[in-house]
Amino acid sequence: MKRAIVIGASSGIGRQVAQLLLQHDWHVGLAARRIEALEELKCIAPDRIVTARIDVTEKDSPNQLLTLINQLGGMNLFFYAAGVGWQNPQLEEDKEMQTVETNALGFTRMVGTAFRYFANHTGGQIAVISSVAGTRGLGPAPAYSATKAMQNCYIESLEQLSRMRNLHINFTDIRPGFVETPLLRGNRFPMLMSSRHVAKHIIKAIYKRRHVVVIDWRWGVVVALWRCVPHWLWRKLKLPITP
Repeated sequence: MKRAIVIGASSGIGRQVAQLLLQHDWHVGLAARRIEALEELKCIAPDRIVTARIDVTEKDSPNQLLTLINQLGGMNLFFYAAGVGWQNPQLEEDKEMQTVETNALGFTRMVGTAFRYFANHTGGQIAVISSVAGTRGLGPAPAYSATKAMQNCYIESLEQLSRMRNLHINFTDIRPGFVETPLLRGNRFPMLMSSRHVAKHIIKAIYKRRHVVVIDWRWGVVVALWRCVPHWLWRKLKLPITP
């Protein structure tokens, strides 16, 4: 029996991935801050879904995650899609701190708990949504790009740690470009992708146990170009602020 936990399943990419997993006959534990949105999904396959309200910024969220895993009967795949982000050119403190609390502290709580669970059992797979924004520091979104870079580095570190400890844990770092989700609603972004399109790429990457995947090929080109820009020049670039 295939069992997956999806954190951030109430909307966007997390919801789409959860639906695809259900279509592939997985048993799924769904978690998000908005429990009512999860109950709507539960109607799809009530015998294969358990739900829980989990806010990754709360200190008790690791215990809540472990409870959900036990209710599901175990876990083979941990999929993390929770996150916040926005442009913050005025560097408003509350936006920066909320981004760090969710994308850095919350991410570490949840992924760390999943790692320890797999380490104490027979292993499994950890797949996370990070972003191409972690490639370079982005002036219009300082905390967002910084926390995404942290996520990239953290997953790489855990993968190395897993090998050092001879654990059977696989990792997939998923880095999409702009996706049409509630986070970007009301803004005009280039090369905007649907969450369904991205979710299909994610499922393929999970099944193939990809280490790092940039979605889609257009964003792969953008990332390659970004990496070629010298640091001295990147610091001088005036990136556009999307209205």
